[in-house]
Amino acid sequence: MESLRDRRPKPELWLALALALMVTSLPGLARAQTCAVSMLRTLVTTSINSPTDIRAIGGKLFIVEQAGRVRIFDQGSLLGTSFLDITNKVASGGERGLLSLAFHPSYPALPYFFVLYTNGDSSLGPIGDVVLARYGVSGNPNIADPTSAKVLLVVPHSAGSNHNGGQLQFGPNDGYLYLSTGDGGGGCDSTGLGCNAQRDDLLLGKLLRINVNSETPPYYTIPPTNPFVGPGGPRDEIWAKGLRNPWRFSFDRQTGNLWIGDVGQSTREEIDFQPASSQGGQNYGWPIMEGTVGGTCSTGTCPAPVPWCNAPTLTLPVHEYGRSVGSVVIGGFVYRGNQFPALRGCYVFADSGSGKIWAMNSTPPVTVHVLMSDAFGITTFGEDPVGELYMMAVGDVYRLLPTTPVPVPVSRGWMIPLLGMCLLLAGAALVAKRSSVALDDVTRALRRPISSARATTLRRR
Repeated sequence: MESLRDRRPKPELWLALALALMVTSLPGLARAQTCAVSMLRTLVTTSINSPTDIRAIGGKLFIVEQAGRVRIFDQGSLLGTSFLDITNKVASGGERGLLSLAFHPSYPALPYFFVLYTNGDSSLGPIGDVVLARYGVSGNPNIADPTSAKVLLVVPHSAGSNHNGGQLQFGPNDGYLYLSTGDGGGGCDSTGLGCNAQRDDLLLGKLLRINVNSETPPYYTIPPTNPFVGPGGPRDEIWAKGLRNPWRFSFDRQTGNLWIGDVGQSTREEIDFQPASSQGGQNYGWPIMEGTVGGTCSTGTCPAPVPWCNAPTLTLPVHEYGRSVGSVVIGGFVYRGNQFPALRGCYVFADSGSGKIWAMNSTPPVTVHVLMSDAFGITTFGEDPVGELYMMAVGDVYRLLPTTPVPVPVSRGWMIPLLGMCLLLAGAALVAKRSSVALDDVTRALRRPISSARATTLRRR
């Protein structure tokens, strides 16, 4: 007959349960990253005039219109009054306009936000220059204070109307503001002296990094760890160079890695990468190379010494594609949301010309998967506070969702104490089992018959 002791839960069962809880409670272990998912877009709002950027903060969507307005979508509707209207300051049309918006990392405690636009106010300087400005918020959190404008930086760009770059992002690890600028326009980086993206005395064709926590003109300082800090030589604001038209770039909110979508000329569209550990100073090669292809443009106007194509001093793209695939790359985000578990950690990007949205894995070897094939006219992506993605095309704002809804994720905080309990019970069960074995050995020894000789000895004692 089975004893009660034999019917106690086995320690192996407690260990198995603890391991099962551990696997199901750790994101990414339960479902492997594949980057291949089925995706659809759902309309959020329409009637947006040429949207260029979108930010999600405080439960609201701040939608940037090219002409110079920022609109708010809140609680299911588009508010009638603009958050910001600087149409009188912005030169708009073609690739010019209000290009990007970024809120200070401490917003709304520090109620500042920053805009990047092409200048339309001759009192500030030449029309077409790229302007970085800071604004504050009025007593109404849905309306900015138009009188609070502080101009931080003006990048000369009047010679060409295209290739303005146009992205603002705060670094998740350092809190500095990064902004992208195009090469100045024209074919083969030909405005001004030419080869602007390789000229260290110009801010064109660059990624810049500045510290905007300053209340005295010019309202920014140079981070001491910028790669070219020092007297003379390259501009201190430069973080990386050799870019043609970096319309959209983003940081992976989890790792801090940087991803850049650099629009090509006639041969290649490219995705550039910079690890979070980078000290800056990368040269992405334009106009010496377009992607990994050399010879697209003459380098006769580039400052000496000119690196050769694919030289070790140049940083090659992690992905590129030709004109048979697309024509205008739209940089996106590394997905960190919950709607697409298999997409977590994958970089999502698009092409405005082909209408395709892709996802690629963030570690080599690179594989690319088509997520959507009809996103024609897409201009930008957006990311909300929990990592879900938006896209904007023509005059509409969409949210990206799986074709098959996934269960709403619930907090797994309760699993931590339960996991600890299971491990504790497993340990206790093992101790009990070993103690039980030792007790059984003693009992058997006591019940063993004693020999007569041994008994006589014991009596004499």
